[in-house]
Amino acid sequence: MLQKPYLMVPGPTAVPERVLQAMHRPVINHRGPQYEALFRDVSDRLKTVFKTKQDVLTYPAAGTGMMEAAVVNILSPGDHVLVVSIGVFGDRFAEIAAKFGAVVEKLDFAWGEAAAPRVLAERLAGDKEGRIKAVFLTHNETSTGVTNDVQALAAACKGHPALVVVDAVSSLGAMDLAMDEWGLDVVITGSQKALMLPPGLGFMALSERAWAACAQSTMPKFYWDAQAVKKALAKGQNPYTPPVSLLFGLAEALRLIEEEGLDNIFARHRTLRAALRAGVRAMGLGLLADDKVASPGVTAVLPPTGIEAKKIQKTMRERFGITLAGGQKKLENQIFRIGHLGYVAQTDILVTLAALEMTLALLGHKVELGAGVRAAQEILMEG
Repeated sequence: MLQKPYLMVPGPTAVPERVLQAMHRPVINHRGPQYEALFRDVSDRLKTVFKTKQDVLTYPAAGTGMMEAAVVNILSPGDHVLVVSIGVFGDRFAEIAAKFGAVVEKLDFAWGEAAAPRVLAERLAGDKEGRIKAVFLTHNETSTGVTNDVQALAAACKGHPALVVVDAVSSLGAMDLAMDEWGLDVVITGSQKALMLPPGLGFMALSERAWAACAQSTMPKFYWDAQAVKKALAKGQNPYTPPVSLLFGLAEALRLIEEEGLDNIFARHRTLRAALRAGVRAMGLGLLADDKVASPGVTAVLPPTGIEAKKIQKTMRERFGITLAGGQKKLENQIFRIGHLGYVAQTDILVTLAALEMTLALLGHKVELGAGVRAAQEILMEG
């Protein structure tokens, strides 16, 4: 039977037709005036998404590359850092910093829970000598479907000299993040999530405090050197060859974001989260994250007893053409994850829930067909 593919994972996400069409333009000279005008334009418009007056630096990179860029530009070997981790990507920040010679302390929270600002504040209050140079935070932990209250966590850092570094790879453009207002020093993100582009572009913005740290940093870097990227940006250029086609796509994606409006985008993601969670619960399935900390971009679902998460993923993909994400690390085969991030609409949620109901029935789970869809419909009609 004919299948229409649905990519319901937390990244890479579906790309709008308008963005795909924009990327089909002939490649231009990346050292010419036409490219300079394009690059200056998108670099300036990205500031609105970051909610910052600072320059937004663009790299040909994935999210992990931007994590490394954040580490090597503000630290020196031997610097003490505090990594707040609630899952796979918090742990990754710790791994990267350790690889480059930082002294890493982790503040771990249970997977499926958010970080507690009070605990962070207490730890920093105990650092009387100010040895901790940076605090690393994950805004939206896609491995668990949990969103941290970064505004509150950043507020917990006030009064301590540590830089506040935020992984916003899967949050920027889908949920509110105000870099300047919240006092964030480094914010990174990637193109393949809420920005609705294919993988391949990474972005980083630094506060004045972070730029000062950058000038003192002795971590080894060449490709990731933020000062080189900033210098080139002043000329409307990149230090090295950029992925020109992705920049065409970025210009169109930013137009889509501007047309919908950031507040409306945030509201759409919250509504889709509520509809999906209501639908999943109506099928009798459990959710890893509590409603209070649940991600607007991805939902981690517990499979029914006796049915493996991987079996659900396989059936959804092979029978209905819908790709879901699996659990990572210690959550492998313990959960499956449904992405609702970026270019996702109400109908995508309804189709996914309908297929999930049929998948569960095919795998022997007692489910009332239509119950999950109906629960979601009630939420969506209210929205």
